[in-house]
Amino acid sequence: MADPAQALTLQFLAWVDAAPRTYAQAMEAWRSTCPRLSIWEDAILDGLVTFEGGATRNQSRVMLTPKGRAALGTPAPAPARQPAARRLRADALAR
Repeated sequence: MADPAQALTLQFLAWVDAAPRTYAQAMEAWRSTCPRLSIWEDAILDGLVTFEGGATRNQSRVMLTPKGRAALGTPAPAPARQPAARRLRADALAR
C-alpha cells in the first residue's frame, strides 16, 4: 500500500500546478494542525514549492520548483513567446 502522505503530497503538487494559487489560498486549503499530515509545510521544507512576487499573502504566488515538477512528473512550462513584431524589433535593435 502506498504512503498516504506521499499520495497527498502528489495531490497538493497537482493542485498547485492546475491553476495560479496564492500563498493565502494554499494556507487555507492545505494547512493542518495534525503533525502526521503536514503536506503544505513538508512541501515547503522539501523544496517542492516556492513563492514568487507579491508583498502580501494574497499577492504572493505558490509555484512548483523543478524538484516539485519532477516529483509530479510534469515538464516545465515553455517560456512565453514574444509576438513576431516584438522579436523583429528586438533583432533590429541588436544589430
